[in-house]
Amino acid sequence: MNKKILIVDDEKNIRLLLTEELTDEGYDVIAAENGAVALQKISEEKPDLITLDIKMPGEDGLSILRKIRETDYNLPVIICSAYSVYKSDFSAVAADHYVVKSSNFDELKNKVNEILSQED
Repeated sequence: MNKKILIVDDEKNIRLLLTEELTDEGYDVIAAENGAVALQKISEEKPDLITLDIKMPGEDGLSILRKIRETDYNLPVIICSAYSVYKSDFSAVAADHYVVKSSNFDELKNKVNEILSQED
């Protein structure tokens, strides 16, 4: 059975690109456009890993990360943000990895593969 990844990003194009990239890697991918939808999908879909944007309308990614950690501390989360300044934010430390968005998704795919291969 393929591992399931939840992509949480408010930008539709990023969700589509990441879905395509990670599907090509052999993962089942679901997506959420905001934190509220993400929390619902986590409950319903039980993903094996989450990629999480920080800057989103409404509740930001760091707030969602805290909620994820309260319910499932061991669920791997990769923060995927265009803003490297958050790398030093204490709240971001709760994530398993922090990847700065770019047009090249190799770093993100490598982190996803690394984390999910450890779970086998």
